Amino acid sequence: MEEGRTDTPAKKGQAGKADHAGHRARLRTRLLEGGADALADYEVLEYLLAASRPRIDTKPIAKSLMQRFGSLAGVLNADPKALAGHPQMGETSAAALKVVALAARRLAKAGVQDKPVLGSWQALIDYLTIDMAHLTVERVRVLYLNTQNRLILDDHVGDGSIDEAAIHPREVVKRALEIGATALILVHNHPSGNPQPSRADIDITNRIAEAGRLLGIVVHDHVIVGREGHVSLRSKGLI
Repeated sequence: MEEGRTDTPAKKGQAGKADHAGHRARLRTRLLEGGADALADYEVLEYLLAASRPRIDTKPIAKSLMQRFGSLAGVLNADPKALAGHPQMGETSAAALKVVALAARRLAKAGVQDKPVLGSWQALIDYLTIDMAHLTVERVRVLYLNTQNRLILDDHVGDGSIDEAAIHPREVVKRALEIGATALILVHNHPSGNPQPSRADIDITNRIAEAGRLLGIVVHDHVIVGREGHVSLRSKGLI
């Protein structure tokens, strides 16, 4: 009887490991052979977490993360401390997810570097969306371009509402002259998710555009990004 009591838990443990290994092998096969839509969003998280938690079933953790943060993008862009503090996570698992978000940002940024920005517009929007759409604070950036409309500086101006307290027209144009930029694109995000421009967004854009015209600096656009999409003030006829 004692021998039976000793063997039963071991067999269950071995069966559990075999189940996890078999399931992960199937996920791996689907990932490598099935293309971009081979895995559901929670399965992507499940597979990523398996590297840091190889001895446990990571599906419940993945599903609970999706429930808490709302989406795959929401999880990958979540605050690192919030991820680390989630049940059954910890810093190692949080880092395994954050490095994927970092890789996605760098991959998207590579699509706009060393290329004419206006001719790679969708790549720029993809980069800005990945980088800013899920921020919980409003962030203001100015993309400075040279005569070939190539990016020479991605300047993080500050965090907060886009008004003259955060971004002053004369300072934006002065910076352009200092680095030899001939054009620029204003960018900021709306943490609410709705990218529609406010009156303040429109007013500050036109003040910067007017200041630029006096010194030969072209304001190509002002792009607002949010979880619900993006808006170009140029395309809306607001510049």
